Amino acid sequence: MSQAFGIINFAGNHIKVEGLQDYRPVAAFSFLGRYRVIDFPISNMSNSGIDNIQVYVRRKPRSLTEHLGTGRHYNINSKRGNLNILFAESAVANDLYNIDIAAYMENMDIIERIKFPYVVIAPSYMVYTADYSSFLQTHIDSGADITLMYHAVDNAKEAFLNCQTLNINKQKGVLSFEPNRGNAKNRNIFMDTYVMSKELFIELVNKAHKLSAMYTFADIINEECEELDIRAVPHRGYFAAITDFNSYYEANMSLIDFQTADGLFSDDWPIYTRTNDSCPTQYFEGSNVKSSVISNGCTIEGTIENSIIGRGCTIKAGAVVKNCVISADVIIGKGVHAENLVVDKHAKLIRGKRVIASPDKPGYIRRGDTL
Repeated sequence: MSQAFGIINFAGNHIKVEGLQDYRPVAAFSFLGRYRVIDFPISNMSNSGIDNIQVYVRRKPRSLTEHLGTGRHYNINSKRGNLNILFAESAVANDLYNIDIAAYMENMDIIERIKFPYVVIAPSYMVYTADYSSFLQTHIDSGADITLMYHAVDNAKEAFLNCQTLNINKQKGVLSFEPNRGNAKNRNIFMDTYVMSKELFIELVNKAHKLSAMYTFADIINEECEELDIRAVPHRGYFAAITDFNSYYEANMSLIDFQTADGLFSDDWPIYTRTNDSCPTQYFEGSNVKSSVISNGCTIEGTIENSIIGRGCTIKAGAVVKNCVISADVIIGKGVHAENLVVDKHAKLIRGKRVIASPDKPGYIRRGDTL
């Protein structure tokens, strides 16, 4: 049994994913055809033995709530575990105040009643796998006040531009946070992942609330770098941050490559998700599929190349789908050529025969639209 409970924090004001975010939070975004982004942090916690999890929702909770349900499909122990969905009701009207500290304060009575001595906090807009039990033990063994997780990258000039970076000394002590402004290629990207004692967490939340109504939890941690012993632990393997439309598209497309996907998926570290009973995908005579990820329940008559196809999609004869991320229950009609697109669920591309966006700026087809 873990010594920690889990918190999955919602995306902050710096996350702007055009189109998709109009209908659901980032945590509920479809990912790689069959998953949602939230599946990764919850699976990390479940696989690490953390069965008491709080998921904080900022806005538009319906899609996420439907997907999470009771949490039973995440292999959470039904006798001692629970999955709670929480949000700050009083702050919904104004985004400036709708931050994680406000949500924690709104639900402080629930947090205080939890009996676990430690808390592991993970983001709802990043995709990675990590053993939080090992992360927690490293924190305990070090004697640090707070331990953070980071990922070292060599492409920070063009990627992760909405993320925070960590300035770290040779002893892996955290000196400060700062935004990634794209002025250096090698940076330590902060993964918005923390471990600390529950008492310190509550103390810092209360302190941030008193200092400023606009302070986030990251702001108060940054301010405490000189006062507290804050350490950093590196992460290895696949890592993606969904902070805008392009990063969502690129994160999906990168996992078409088997070697890249091998850094995220492992037989001994399952990624759980809500499943449904549907037939395997049917490939009809004349269909042609190359370098793509196809979910179950689809009917494929046309050509698919370097694309991700969600559940229950129909690709008609003569259709060409290339470099696309297609959500569930989409229809691509006869003779339609779709390229460099993100197509939201229930959309129908029927009459517009050539729907092609620039490779540098993928297009977006809205949920339920008919073209």
